[in-house]
Amino acid sequence: MGYKIIEIKLPTGYTDDELKERIAREIRTREFTWQIESKSLDARRKDNIRWLVRVAVHSPSLKGGEPAPEAPLEIPYRKRNKRVVVTGSGPAGFFAALVLQKAGFDTVILERGAGVEKRAAGIDNFEHGGDFSPVANYAFGEGGAGTFSDGKLTSRSKYISRERDFFLRTYVEAGAPAEILYLAYPHVGSDNLRTVIVNLRTLYESLGGEIRFETTLGDLDTDGGRVRAAIAGQEEIPADFYIVAPGHSAYETYRMLMSRGVAFRTKNFAIGSRAEHRQEVINRAQWGVPALAGVKAAEYRLTSEGDGKHPVYSFCMCPGGMVVPAATYSHQNIVNGMSQYRRDGRFANAGCVAGVHPDHLAGRTVTPLEALQWLEDLEHAFYDFSGDYKAPFCSIRDFLAGSLSPEVPETSYPLGLLPAPLWEMLPPVVVQAMREGLKDFDRKLKGYGDGILLGLESKTSSPIQVLREPDGLCSGFTNLFLAGEGSGYAGGIVSSAADGIRIAMNLISE
Repeated sequence: MGYKIIEIKLPTGYTDDELKERIAREIRTREFTWQIESKSLDARRKDNIRWLVRVAVHSPSLKGGEPAPEAPLEIPYRKRNKRVVVTGSGPAGFFAALVLQKAGFDTVILERGAGVEKRAAGIDNFEHGGDFSPVANYAFGEGGAGTFSDGKLTSRSKYISRERDFFLRTYVEAGAPAEILYLAYPHVGSDNLRTVIVNLRTLYESLGGEIRFETTLGDLDTDGGRVRAAIAGQEEIPADFYIVAPGHSAYETYRMLMSRGVAFRTKNFAIGSRAEHRQEVINRAQWGVPALAGVKAAEYRLTSEGDGKHPVYSFCMCPGGMVVPAATYSHQNIVNGMSQYRRDGRFANAGCVAGVHPDHLAGRTVTPLEALQWLEDLEHAFYDFSGDYKAPFCSIRDFLAGSLSPEVPETSYPLGLLPAPLWEMLPPVVVQAMREGLKDFDRKLKGYGDGILLGLESKTSSPIQVLREPDGLCSGFTNLFLAGEGSGYAGGIVSSAADGIRIAMNLISE
């Protein structure tokens, strides 16, 4: 049986029969099997938008064998009689626990939020006028913040191919669409993620793993660089190793770790607002038409040098999605974006953020604790402006001009909009950079300047980073690891999961 990789350009609305016909013409036989290796959209020419499809073909008519595949992630099993407490059920924490459980460790996950089912009900209640729930919101709960997002599975991290492959295949086995294995910009969608996360929980528990919802890590009992027990409420949970993967929003967890001698430093991060447009505007700008057969909704990725010191870029673009109230605690006002798998909503949204360092914002050198406090104060200030969870907003034109119009447009945001001078509410250095970036975006994407800016986008990444060893151990500790976005070394679902997997594999090897 011979093997060949072929690359084919196809119209966006192609069918499997058309793909097979093209393969047959390329290899001059109809006796073959095929599998898509990669698929990306080429929209450089609006009059000739095509899918670029890379296909692996097997046929007795072909000559040549397959190239040796990259070795998959191998998880050696043996009963180890070692217990690991993992804090956080987001991608980093969950996949660290899953890998360790597969390797023969005894693991337990402590998750401060609720399971997916209760979490979804709490969010729905909140968006229909109910109270904010500290255990059932967009930030905390089973699967982490990514459960209620677009579920993007792209990553710029290098040298994580084995970890990424293990993660993606585990997701597909849990119900994610198989296309995430080959699409250039794969996504799962929040609707699919709810099913995937529950199926992953079932898998983990079937291996003997334990997950405790609504259980917050309150403290660590430490002695000379070694953790003796995790403290949750009145319970002390002893273990041999501890992996903390809290995400980047659990401020009290950060503060507790610092009080126990875990060292952090400040680092660059990004803040700004979320931009919203009608999806048809983005479609026309990218494709030249309001809709395109075979493609759900147009995306964009925009970058600018900003003011020359602070880069401005779009973040977490959600085609056909909605802007959501992503407060991590009550009396905070934060926005984020999400979308379903079909991406068929009327609006598009994405963060518009400027990269900054906490020192630049404060005008002096700040400590990690001060950086956290500064960010928390800003999140409370946006709530204080509204007095509730309405999103302060203004048009992009108003933001550039520094004048506020009273008209309130249609929006996907469920809790309403409140006209606000965002240029006075965000730090001056951020406003200056964003204004230059927004002008660039409007030049690059027709109609961008006709959109609106909503609220505070403050959860792109953490402003602090733990000091840790190459294997993930917190510096100065012998059995405490910090993983994922909360460590400051990962960003997004894939890189966070890969970070957790690597820490688990390092622990296994030791």
